[in-house]
Amino acid sequence: MRWRDAAVAALCLGLLWAAPTRAQEGRAQDAQRWATAWAGSAQGPYPVGNPSAQPDQGFAFPDPAEGARDQTLRLVLRPDVWGREARLRISNAFGTRPLTLDGVHAGLQLGGAALVPGTNRPVLFSGKDRVTVPPGGEAWSDPVALPFAADPDAALLAGRKLAVSLHVVGSSGPMTWHAKALQTSYATAPGAGAHGADEDEAAFPFSTASWFFLDAVDMAAATPTPVVVAFGDSITDGTASTMNGDDRWPDVLSRRLHARFGNRVAVVNAGIGGNQVVGPAEYGPQKPFPGGPSALSRLDRDVIGLSGVASVIWLEGTNDFSRNGEASLQAVQDGMRAGVARLRAGIPGVRVIGATLTSAKGSSSPAHGHPEQDEKRRGLNAFIRDSGLFDAVVDFDAATLDPATGGLRPEMVPESTTGGKGDRLHPNRAGYLAMGSGIDLGVVLGR
Repeated sequence: MRWRDAAVAALCLGLLWAAPTRAQEGRAQDAQRWATAWAGSAQGPYPVGNPSAQPDQGFAFPDPAEGARDQTLRLVLRPDVWGREARLRISNAFGTRPLTLDGVHAGLQLGGAALVPGTNRPVLFSGKDRVTVPPGGEAWSDPVALPFAADPDAALLAGRKLAVSLHVVGSSGPMTWHAKALQTSYATAPGAGAHGADEDEAAFPFSTASWFFLDAVDMAAATPTPVVVAFGDSITDGTASTMNGDDRWPDVLSRRLHARFGNRVAVVNAGIGGNQVVGPAEYGPQKPFPGGPSALSRLDRDVIGLSGVASVIWLEGTNDFSRNGEASLQAVQDGMRAGVARLRAGIPGVRVIGATLTSAKGSSSPAHGHPEQDEKRRGLNAFIRDSGLFDAVVDFDAATLDPATGGLRPEMVPESTTGGKGDRLHPNRAGYLAMGSGIDLGVVLGR
């Protein structure tokens, strides 16, 4: 990048960051210090949800009502930026009993459940190595130093994965989870005790394609670091992309932004498979739904409560129109108006970007692909493009549409996760690559 381009980019980012931001209540003094580097939206109590490529969980969690029992989970995730310090948000949003954790650690993944020797660090909560989170509650950890990230801009850190280990004391009860991680994590056997300090993988025989209890990771930001939140359903969550491949459309967007701005911007994924804008009308531990709580009911936790949010890209509505939702076009439009208003009130200065819905025409899913649904989809896309509600629009429909059929382009149909034939609803890796590559970066961060 020429010096003039770099200067302009830095100025744009500085101006964007000068707009007021809102982190979670009680953290106002930290608002400019922390940037959310990873998120895994809490969607309900295990096992209600839509995981992809999930191994048999019966050995790790034989009784969902009891949840995890005296065992350690090693959750693997990819922070979108690094910092010299991190902090973790633990969620018991959909638990029905207090969740007690101890022996929490964070280290650099080597491979599988093994860690790079010397990188694992204990994580404290208010100075203690144990935390109890009430039902429906959450808790932030104290900052934990990451010596291996002493130079957060180091090229060799880019794309590396953090392993967060949590020991569940006693039985957790129903486990708050994010079903569709598309990332392999690990668990000890029930009753195995605390193994978060272990750097080897011997104690972690079981694997999972989901995340449990952990729903956000912040990194200390030494320079202005605007956070872009990708908010939506399974097409943001990454269904049919490559397992462990980090090739959802937000991942593609992230790599493009980092190529331009380095470790100065973060993209986090707040998608939930099956999510709707306005439905279901009721949601809770006793009345869960596979797609999680509605977008409107989770805005505070999954977007407004994150640190340093500067832009939101909202791609959603397909499931509202499905036979699982049966919402009217007007209801979804009204829901989007309400959601955008709440985002702007909760995060002054935020850019809210609307994304057009990709086609599900001809889908093999019995809930999707019907003519009346495609009519609503096209109506919502016209609203997104023309209503003036959004600060900008990204046209995912144009990037993926086959004009000859009105469905997805043929090369975007075969599933990348398991190699199946695809459902004509979820784009594969080729589709997500086209979506992420087609976004104007100036639209995302403001020109």
